[in-house]
This record gives sequence, C-alpha cells and structure tokens, in this order.
Amino acid sequence: MSIVVCFVSCAGTKEAEKIAQSLIEKRLVACANIIPGVSSVYRWNGNVKKAREALLLLKTKKSLRKKVEGEIKKMHSYALPAIEFIMAGTTPEAEKWIFGETL
Repeated sequence: MSIVVCFVSCAGTKEAEKIAQSLIEKRLVACANIIPGVSSVYRWNGNVKKAREALLLLKTKKSLRKKVEGEIKKMHSYALPAIEFIMAGTTPEAEKWIFGETL
C-alpha cells in the first residue's frame, strides 16, 4: 500500500479550506474532504479542553508524507497541530488517480 490518508484538526472550515487549497494547488494531495462542526475533547497543558473544529482529510501518496506535513505546519494556526497519517487501501483505479494528481 502506498496511499495514505492524513487527518488534521483545524480551528475551523476557513483554515481547513486554506490548507486544502494550497496542498491541492501544489499537487501534494489529490483530494481533501472537510468535515465541519467536529467536537473535540483533549488534554492541553494539564487541562481538559473542549473545542469545535473542522476535520481535514487528505489523500496522497506515502512518499509525499513529509512534504505534506511540512506545508501543513507552515499554514496551521495551532502551536502543535495534530497531523496523523494512516495507510489506506483503495481500488486500483483510485490509486492510479491519486498518483496521477500528485507529484
């Protein structure tokens, strides 16, 4: 498997859209999905916090992981953005499309 899906919690849909647009334009990801209104509960600096966020899902090649991570960090508003990658299985047609749309 050489496809990964990246999950990124964003401050809102505008931030998620900005990151998605840039990554698509740079051909670092083939597709971005934005899920608005995500309720997050997390521990930060010893305190339990709650926030409304947008979840950004990005589809790309495993070989672009470091570049995608670096670009997200440049644009993200959080001091420590949550950027998680998971390996993904997909159809041969979808894999060909992802490879064709990325560097």
